[in-house]
Amino acid sequence: MKLWQKDKVSLQEVEKFTVGKDREMDTVLAPFDVLGNIAHAKMLATVGLLTKEEADTLTAELKNIYTKVQEKNFALQDGVEDIHSQVEFLLTEKLGDIGKKIHSARSRNDQVLVDLKLYLRSEIEKLVGNTKDLFELLIRQSEKYKDDLLPGYTHLQLAMPSSFGLWFGAYAESLVDDLTTLQAAYTVVNKNPLGSAAGYGSSFPINRTYTTQLLGFDDLNYNVVYAQMGRGKTERIVAAAMANIAATLSKLSMDACLFLNQNFAFISFPDELTTGSSIMPHKKNPDVFELIRSHCNRIQALPNEIMLMTTNLPSGYQRDLQLLKEHIIPAFKNLNDCLQMAGLMLNNIEVKKNLLLDEKYKFLFSVEEVNKLVLQGVPFRDAYKKIGMDIEQGNFTYNTSVQHTHEGSIGNLSNTNIQQAMQNIIQKFNFDKVKIALQQLLG
Repeated sequence: MKLWQKDKVSLQEVEKFTVGKDREMDTVLAPFDVLGNIAHAKMLATVGLLTKEEADTLTAELKNIYTKVQEKNFALQDGVEDIHSQVEFLLTEKLGDIGKKIHSARSRNDQVLVDLKLYLRSEIEKLVGNTKDLFELLIRQSEKYKDDLLPGYTHLQLAMPSSFGLWFGAYAESLVDDLTTLQAAYTVVNKNPLGSAAGYGSSFPINRTYTTQLLGFDDLNYNVVYAQMGRGKTERIVAAAMANIAATLSKLSMDACLFLNQNFAFISFPDELTTGSSIMPHKKNPDVFELIRSHCNRIQALPNEIMLMTTNLPSGYQRDLQLLKEHIIPAFKNLNDCLQMAGLMLNNIEVKKNLLLDEKYKFLFSVEEVNKLVLQGVPFRDAYKKIGMDIEQGNFTYNTSVQHTHEGSIGNLSNTNIQQAMQNIIQKFNFDKVKIALQQLLG
């Protein structure tokens, strides 16, 4: 069944090529398509295109369909092109002519737009939840290991003392900034395109503000041409925010792989969280972190992928946009899986104690010794030169105790401030507003 079909059937090869993986992707969008249909039906009744009785009948059946499409075994029926066709077919099969009225004042173009917006909004909420879980774990580990010193590096050369408290906390604060960009993406997502139809509006006196309220959107995509132009752009903005989270995870994973290496030996994991070798019985490989790194590097390529797929497209709908679903939808699962696996690993990490007592790390404390001379009144440049000469002449002496007190340092991690920043950004998403609106819509 095709909503656009008139009296001629497409060549089978053309149909197969143009549909592609759309049916598979649309099973993911199915619940959101039903939600958009319910809002649209309610709105049509307010402008006289449906009677109240017709709208109530449609809404009741759509709620039944909503339950069905959330079942694990839900699939589009053979011969049905997409989820939009499937829902309309089910309505018409059950309700006859009433079902045929649902598509008034609408196009598949704005239908898929609202489906994608609702889907992205839902996936962002899941992503925020998983990111927050990892953030809270990082903060706990930061506090737990705040007194355990760790070598700090620049240029992969020994630099200055760090700590596991600083290391865990750094990635926690990185996630705050990552969610800041995700919140900006959410603001772009949370605007209603429904009613833009094929991209040029409708001659029917529809009420787009009403569907915006019903679906819990913060605002409208007002200009109907821009509503269509937002497809591709919205996915790219979301992908860029996802790429930031992925970059944080990728860097953390590289650190973990390095720190687990026997030449570093800063951390270890239980055997069941690592993998072995087919010929080397001593191996404990950080495969989880290696795969997180690779998955996340691929996600970092996603914004560029989307940009290249949509570069130089004119305004208005183009079929190129259909392929974006095949890239953005799997990326959410990949990133959520990576967040959860990183949490599993870091929750079971074992940190090596007293690392910096090893003499090979003695030059980490050169800056500490310079600063001690400065506190005694020696000009910094002279103190620097003296310690440098001591190192060259083999006379360098040091103490492994450090006294860092400023905000964000070894002795003052400022984790409470970082936690407050995370709380502030999560509150800006205001997910409760959406939940209440959808509960009312389905109630």
